Amino acid sequence: MQCTGAKILMECLVEQGVDTIFGYPGGTILNVYDELYNYEGDGRIRHILTAHEQGACHAADGYARSTGRVGVCFATSGPGCTNLVTGIATAYMDSSPIVCITCNVGTSLLGKDSFQEVDITGITMPITKCNYLVRSVDELADVVREAFAIARSGRPGPVLIDIPKNVTAEKADYEPLPRSAHGTSGRLGKLMKRSSQNFKAPEPDHRDIDKLVEMIAASKKPLLICGGGVVRARAHHEFEALANRIDSPVAITVMGAGGFRGRNPLTTGMIGMHGSQASNMAVDACDLLIAVGCRFSDRVALKPATFAQNAKIVQIDIDRSEINKNVQTDHHIIGDARRVLELLLERVPSMKHDDWKQYVFSFKTETEYDETDDHLTPSQVLFSLAKLTPQDTIVATDVGQHQMWAIQHFHFDYPGQLLTSGGFGTMGFGLGAAIGAQVSHPGKVVLHITGDGGFRMNCNELATEQYYNLPIINIVFNNGTLGMVRQWQTLIYDKHYEATTLDRAPDFVKLAEAYGLSGRRVRNQQELEEAIQEALQCGHGYIIDCMIDIDEKVRPMVGGGSHITEFMLN
Repeated sequence: MQCTGAKILMECLVEQGVDTIFGYPGGTILNVYDELYNYEGDGRIRHILTAHEQGACHAADGYARSTGRVGVCFATSGPGCTNLVTGIATAYMDSSPIVCITCNVGTSLLGKDSFQEVDITGITMPITKCNYLVRSVDELADVVREAFAIARSGRPGPVLIDIPKNVTAEKADYEPLPRSAHGTSGRLGKLMKRSSQNFKAPEPDHRDIDKLVEMIAASKKPLLICGGGVVRARAHHEFEALANRIDSPVAITVMGAGGFRGRNPLTTGMIGMHGSQASNMAVDACDLLIAVGCRFSDRVALKPATFAQNAKIVQIDIDRSEINKNVQTDHHIIGDARRVLELLLERVPSMKHDDWKQYVFSFKTETEYDETDDHLTPSQVLFSLAKLTPQDTIVATDVGQHQMWAIQHFHFDYPGQLLTSGGFGTMGFGLGAAIGAQVSHPGKVVLHITGDGGFRMNCNELATEQYYNLPIINIVFNNGTLGMVRQWQTLIYDKHYEATTLDRAPDFVKLAEAYGLSGRRVRNQQELEEAIQEALQCGHGYIIDCMIDIDEKVRPMVGGGSHITEFMLN
């Protein structure tokens, strides 16, 4: 049947099972929104209008991370699509599958500096798995099908499709095609035939599995690292089974939170720059380090030359390019984390490492604070949240001190429970991500944990929270400063507090009220817990403004480029 490009696009999104789109309209994408009107009208696809395109991209990302499905966002040309760039880079660094659909000026206007024209495919080439400029309506269906396959395959990531406005209006033949047939038909089918890419994870080499089994059997002091690959593969059950089977302590990266239960007694806590004493000391003393879905970033392997210096290092990753990129390994396995772990579990016997565990857990797994009744500490805030909210509560964070405190003290139990920007470190990520999570999980409690600096960046999305009646609870760690930057200024830059003090508006409680939400400022644990109870019961968005001491620090801390046990702070 003959359809416009806009209708072909919408039909292809339905083929992919897309039920929610986050976006912001503009001139060049109006044909698409005109067609979307019909799909919203009959309930096939829901559109969430955000306050800003960056918020839409973060929301699509939060949707993807919390569901394991591909998130989708729309934006118009020029500043509309460039506003997506930070969100796309965030998804790229953290391997989150999103498809961003933008519309450009008409093909006859490309390259002429037309109004709101920009080369968004060129801009985003380094931060997408793949991107497309669709110049012909005849190609559109194939491109969309291929884009979704690439976004979710292998190591997931963002894909961008840019469609000139005239292509959305032109007509072409379209035939519905079930998703199961996409890999054998059209452009995607041809791609798979002429390449080795079948859009399935590579089957691990069983000889590599057998070698690792031998290494485990010979080890007296094994350590597992749970990385983001465990979360992306939804391999948490298999990972926990392996840890229990070989009786190994487990250190967790920022992106690995939720890949291993934070309440499991084998958990040593976070690893790296702000890793626990137990995690970092274990890395330094282990004789076998098995990193699953961990790329050994500079926040984990701070000094690669001395990282796990007494150990045989094994890296398990779906992405071959990550092997030996940051840390030289003794052995590696290429494959999906879940599949590799399944094969290991078939071969590895039960083991005990009581003496090794006794050594590791002689060190602290969490920071202890001087707790008092007259002021709030980070652990008090996180303890109260964990105590009063359901165990399956989803947590989205911004970036900074509060992010580290949340990962250290809120124990995550399943993949997609924590939504945070790890690789790109994007301040302003949290509220958009929380919106994506709440839209996709209307029955769950969603917390947005942020700082007063990060919250200022995208607090305009409170309008989205209010309009769609999303009962997100926003927890603001308000210390009147850019806390993590001030911490570095204190420890490294002789207390030169340049451009970090935030002695300025807004009043976050009044801001909540201005957006039609509720809010409360709290100064101690009793007030905090009263506010949490009120937020849980009110049925709409809520801001809890938590007053934290300006000099509260994230502890422990190891300086960048230092040996992993050289703690600047304990």
